[in-house]
Amino acid sequence: MEKKYVAAIDQGTTGTRFMIFNHSGQVVSSAYREHRQIYPQAGWVEHDPLEIWVGTQEVIGDALEKGHVDPREISAVGVTNQRETAVIWEKATGQPIGNAIVWQCTRTREICQELLDQGLEEMIRNKTGLVIATYFSGPKIKWILDNLGFSQNLKLVEQKG
Repeated sequence: MEKKYVAAIDQGTTGTRFMIFNHSGQVVSSAYREHRQIYPQAGWVEHDPLEIWVGTQEVIGDALEKGHVDPREISAVGVTNQRETAVIWEKATGQPIGNAIVWQCTRTREICQELLDQGLEEMIRNKTGLVIATYFSGPKIKWILDNLGFSQNLKLVEQKG
């Protein structure tokens, strides 16, 4: 079957879009679905990763149907996502261990402050190119592991070298 299209999944903070393009770059079909914003307390923002996964599958199906496109006609799919939103999936079950912590969530403020108080800012910047901030996924991963029963003493960074 001839490959006539390329597609894109744009998984953003408020929803997911799937677009199908022809080789001239014109949009053949598109579908969009919003997902819930969860606010467990002030400054905390979460998403349900399964809601996003199901929504992604639905928008793909909707766009294929609306555009009368056979999936075998798509030669490539690009993906863009929220980048600094963090979720951990359980390897044994394939299920998330909790909700995703969204990029704008500030629950990791204390973790970041501990790193700053320990004088680790320069070392982290040298190793990662990043500043210590609640925006980034590292502190979010530590928070998830510490607070969902997976680690009592997880160290976010090694102080060696």
